[in-house]
Amino acid sequence: MSKVAFVALSALGLALAATAATAPPAAAKIACKDGFQLSGGNWISTPYCNDEYLAQIARKHGAKVSGNEVRSNPNTKYEVCRFLSGSPAARDYCPDEGGRGRR
Repeated sequence: MSKVAFVALSALGLALAATAATAPPAAAKIACKDGFQLSGGNWISTPYCNDEYLAQIARKHGAKVSGNEVRSNPNTKYEVCRFLSGSPAARDYCPDEGGRGRR
């Protein structure tokens, strides 16, 4: 291999290595399924995924609500739970009526 080809190949290799080193890391996304979060290879119940699933159930019934809205506003969660009061799937993710407003 000639000296010029070797230098060109080396420069290309260095450029590719620099590009790979400066690539932004992949965004971590929380994996939810039916109200459970994948954590360490196990599915565990978390408030984040519970609220995401509650919003998903509400959307299936025609409500326009996101998981973020349910998480960030307790009144939105309460309204969604009232809207889904007849849905057995939502029962596990809604607070019981007796505890609302009491401390």
